Amino acid sequence: MANIFPSSRPDWSNIDVIHRGVLPPRSYFFLYETESSALNGSRDLSQSINLSGVWKFHHSANPFEAPDHNINYIIPVDPPNVPFDANETGSYVTKFSVPTNFTDEQLRLRFEGVDSAFHVYVNGVIVGYSQGSRNPAEFDIMSTVKMEEENVLAVRVYQFCDGTYLEDQDQWRMSGIFRDVLLLAFPKDHIKDFQVQTLLDGDLKNAHLKVKVTTEGGGLIGLKLLDSRGVTIATESMQGSDHPTVFNIAMTEPKKWSAEDPYLYKLILSFGGRFIAQNVGFRTVEIKDGIFKVNGKRIVLRGVNRHEHHPMHGRAVPYDFMKHDLLLMKKYNINAIRTAHQPPDPRLFSLADELGFWVIDEADLECHGFSAIDKLMLSDDEKKLPYGEKINLIYTRPGRFTTDNPAWKDQHVDRAVQLCTRDRNHPSVVMWSLGNEAFYGCNIKSMYHAIRALDTTRPIHYEGDRQGEKVDLLSKMYSSIEELISFGKEPNFTKPLILCEYIHSMGNGPGNIKEYIEAFYEYPRLQGGCAWEWANQGLTANTPNSGPFYAYGGDFNDEPNDSTFVLDGMCFSDHTPTPGLVEYKKAIEPVQLKGIAGGEVTIVNRYDLITLDHLKCHGFLVADGHKRFLGEILIPTDIYPHTTAELALPALDTFGIEGEIYLELNFSLKDATVWADRVHNVSSSQIQLCAPVKEASRDATDNMPSPTLQKTPTTLIIAAAESTWIFSTISGKVISWKKYKTELFHSSLGPEFDVNRAETDNDRRHDAVDWKEKFIHLSKGYTKSVAWSINASDSSIGVIVETRLAPLALSWYINITTKYTFQSDGSLNIHCSGNPGGETLPLTLPRIGFTMGLPQSFNKVEWFGRGPGESYKDKKLSQLFGNWTSTVENLFTNYEFPQEGSNRTDVRWVKLDSGEASIKAKFGKQDGFSFTATHYTWKDLYESKHPHDLREKKKEYIVLRLDSDHHGLGSGSCGPKTRNEYALKPRNFEFEIELE
Repeated sequence: MANIFPSSRPDWSNIDVIHRGVLPPRSYFFLYETESSALNGSRDLSQSINLSGVWKFHHSANPFEAPDHNINYIIPVDPPNVPFDANETGSYVTKFSVPTNFTDEQLRLRFEGVDSAFHVYVNGVIVGYSQGSRNPAEFDIMSTVKMEEENVLAVRVYQFCDGTYLEDQDQWRMSGIFRDVLLLAFPKDHIKDFQVQTLLDGDLKNAHLKVKVTTEGGGLIGLKLLDSRGVTIATESMQGSDHPTVFNIAMTEPKKWSAEDPYLYKLILSFGGRFIAQNVGFRTVEIKDGIFKVNGKRIVLRGVNRHEHHPMHGRAVPYDFMKHDLLLMKKYNINAIRTAHQPPDPRLFSLADELGFWVIDEADLECHGFSAIDKLMLSDDEKKLPYGEKINLIYTRPGRFTTDNPAWKDQHVDRAVQLCTRDRNHPSVVMWSLGNEAFYGCNIKSMYHAIRALDTTRPIHYEGDRQGEKVDLLSKMYSSIEELISFGKEPNFTKPLILCEYIHSMGNGPGNIKEYIEAFYEYPRLQGGCAWEWANQGLTANTPNSGPFYAYGGDFNDEPNDSTFVLDGMCFSDHTPTPGLVEYKKAIEPVQLKGIAGGEVTIVNRYDLITLDHLKCHGFLVADGHKRFLGEILIPTDIYPHTTAELALPALDTFGIEGEIYLELNFSLKDATVWADRVHNVSSSQIQLCAPVKEASRDATDNMPSPTLQKTPTTLIIAAAESTWIFSTISGKVISWKKYKTELFHSSLGPEFDVNRAETDNDRRHDAVDWKEKFIHLSKGYTKSVAWSINASDSSIGVIVETRLAPLALSWYINITTKYTFQSDGSLNIHCSGNPGGETLPLTLPRIGFTMGLPQSFNKVEWFGRGPGESYKDKKLSQLFGNWTSTVENLFTNYEFPQEGSNRTDVRWVKLDSGEASIKAKFGKQDGFSFTATHYTWKDLYESKHPHDLREKKKEYIVLRLDSDHHGLGSGSCGPKTRNEYALKPRNFEFEIELE
């Protein structure tokens, strides 16, 4: 490779150069020598060689030193110019030989993805240049390749190019060759490109298969259509010519494709002795009467945004890892994918065709970094505007840099054309997206028209067109429920709306998913959305002493960075589900229970196009200590989408069951599918049949000796049955409890009133700001008085403690009265009431409850309540009532950025057992309490930045937290804060805990 010196503007800093020597874009296909190999679909059988593997590599600080071979921009903002001296360059070299069966063919090199720009050389001769990181580039190398000798392929990759200004997505900045490099062989006469369209008639019954084929050279083009069994149902042939050849085949009642029933035909094209196979799904997409419809039916997107990321390989995502993603999505009831914010590996679409997804295919376009400039340029008056109005200004003005700058038109249009041309033959692609956070202007309009000229069968989406001037449907990000419902009621808008991003899933959350889902089904033009985002984007790193961990922004001394905003997914970085994904599956489940009456339960089918005939239902009665199988419950046939039906229940035998009772219905697959085994659970729900009953106050136990009391200057020593307590009259706390001579409290850490929790990611921008300003983290209980008495009536000893919880320096407080009742049977009742007050009272409190320390031997945990997973008051749909067992270690949710977690809510009782002794907490409150049991205090979580930091703080005891109330989660890391109905507002409170 010859060095390129800046005697003229280099390609990578020249707005007028997008490609050199690149062949026109085409759809994604491979040529095969036989029809059977084409049907097999393996790329290894095609006329291609994968050159990916181990190449020689050299890194340079800039292009001129190369050898002869969601954050803001990380370069100075001077579009289209990029630095000459600080543009890191990678030089790649490999060798390849041409197989004998390729020697009479036209040879091409295809690059599926290179960031951000590159020159290609074969045998020392430049072949071409391309930019547009996630778009393919294909080069004809016939003038430089040697058929009978070894060839040297060299690629020089530049970290930055002028196109970098259009690729400012929130993700790791990792440049290089990250997708496959392929050697392709095309015969002299070959299919250059083809386009498939399935055109359904007015009543959506019959259809036409339209296939437009463009060829190089003459000859007969063969077409064959097979059904899913491989049976030929149509054949036709036409003579190729210089103009596109169009097949138009009438189809009588073809089976339709949908994300819920992804029936595929197989199209075989033959020409020039080569064969091409393509999935075909008969479906139509339209917007009619303000509703987005597929096959004539309104659909609701229950989707996710998916970035291409691997925790070890970065952008180089293996096929099996990508397939694992889609299989997991199907199992968690997800039906839609937005390819945020760039075209993915092209093989994703065949998987989506086969598994069944609605795909929003998005162009490689984002330039939100310009907004940082306009944020600083706001006038003093503009800075005083409400947040929403300021954001509108900040995201309106930066279009002048690129989006509304005519000089950038070709750069924008190229990305639109590349997107549409590559992916338009896939039925799973139901919508094009012009990009993300790229503002609005003339170039967005040009992108719209460019795609519309190539494809008239799909709507076009772009969130930045906020007035719906061009796009076919409107889109919003992180709207509140109130904003969403207001739009749903607005009569003047005639376009549907989707939330291209919502329920930001950063850390512990998101909360209140169900309110969004209910709005989607109540208001017809609200048609769902895509959660942000599918998976965390942590990168595997190592510490000298603690082993591997998942790194986030700043861990590599990278500046600027977006810190933990790469950890905002519904899967952890290893792509295992978070509690948030479990909750999302429940909220979007396709079968939901609505009520019970007269021996029948009402269900609703929330599929969009299919019935429930593929499911079976099993019922259970659930109560404390009981789970009775009711058998299979018949699901009536032909329960149509978005309709309700009644299931007849068997006799519900509750003999021997006391207290609250739940009917549980589990809906599972009758038969195995390509994405799940038979009996895979699709939906599980419970309906309360009998409400919990508050336990009656304990009666005096005549046959139990009364507790005894000894006094010391600083303590009360109380004994009853097998229990002995030591109560400190200084701290106003129980500091020791021995039961059968086993100490239940670690190192005097008896129950202490507490309101603190570690911040969640969702707290940090909203509620935690107030918590810090009000010094909640510095609050402490101060004992005001301690009084005790012997209660002859119920053979107990009572101790009443008056405490004032308050922070340093500020005037807010909570006056607390706690009554400890030491009972003759060896149990301890704690009754607590409180009255918050003061001029600087926090707007919300993190929690209200008691914290205590238990010996680490108390590791076995049992409870009755919601479980088995983590839950909070606005994130508990997925957790069902039952008896659950775990260990303290397994209760812990190991968030990649440590924070509040591991809570279980709506718990009636919890028991921790050491094998020698146990402690059980029962709650007088009818709707239960919350508990956590971990080896970490809230301060440990708060002070840790990574799990390995946290492990160093691991306590030699168990931190047990029993909460009467707990603040919700929300999705405020990027979106609405905790809703009022889930917020813990300071108010008078009263609760009771029974420890035994």
